[in-house]
Amino acid sequence: MNNAPKVSILVPCYNEENAISETVEQLDAALAPLGAFEIIAINDGSTDRTLECLDALKARFPRLRVVDHDRNRGYGAALKTGMRHAESEMIAITDADGTYPVKDLPHLVNLSKDYDMVVGARTGANVTYSKIRKIPKYFLHAWVNWIVNFKVPDINSGMRVFRKDMAQKFVRILPNGFSFTITITISSLRNNYRVHYEPIDYYQRTGKSKIHPIKDTLRFLQIIGRTGMYFAPLRILTPLIVLLGLCSTASLGYDTLVLHDLTEKSLVLLMCTFNVAMFAMLADMIDKRSQI
Repeated sequence: MNNAPKVSILVPCYNEENAISETVEQLDAALAPLGAFEIIAINDGSTDRTLECLDALKARFPRLRVVDHDRNRGYGAALKTGMRHAESEMIAITDADGTYPVKDLPHLVNLSKDYDMVVGARTGANVTYSKIRKIPKYFLHAWVNWIVNFKVPDINSGMRVFRKDMAQKFVRILPNGFSFTITITISSLRNNYRVHYEPIDYYQRTGKSKIHPIKDTLRFLQIIGRTGMYFAPLRILTPLIVLLGLCSTASLGYDTLVLHDLTEKSLVLLMCTFNVAMFAMLADMIDKRSQI
């Protein structure tokens, strides 16, 4: 498409009537130097005046397109809808709540020429982050680093630029909820795509957060484990194999030195260690064959 925009910016919106107008205004002003761009706002079944605000904004900002979900389907589902409507092969995403510095988005877009995905890592000088959310994120962060064998500065930043064709390769496993960003992070790094992390600031959001710390943390754990098993089964299961191996060794030592007999417990532990190790190796072989 010769007249296709340089980049399509996707903005999922769910009950963001207090922030969406300012976000669109800032995006349009910040992206003006790029020339050709489009802003796609996906109203994800909002129950407030978000859709009404977006319809009013279309008259002022001709590059704004609005897509409406008849019901709330989730953050990831909104991004998938946005990608289907995007006319550009380069996709940028950001939130509608004013937390991300949209002024930095053109810089990320320019950097994306040399990478498959450029992520705005929330490691800048001005980062406002809930202390409660920092605790589970520390463990999630460590687990993701282990799975991808790479120190990831920010596992689920909502401001990033990526190629549409890359995202479409993983669209079947990309979840409909907030875990979309974690999943595309693990998927791209485990498949050796070129990913660059650029420090950005992160501000206090406008309005009430949609994150539920306990429920969403458990969902993140499930998604990380599932995606890890999909692309790195051996790394996911290695800690379990090591633990079972240590338990087996300790049980055998106790049987030999104390009981002077081989117990059923030791046999069960040995069989579990062997079975999990074999399963991990077979899963890893299947994963490698699927990449050929």
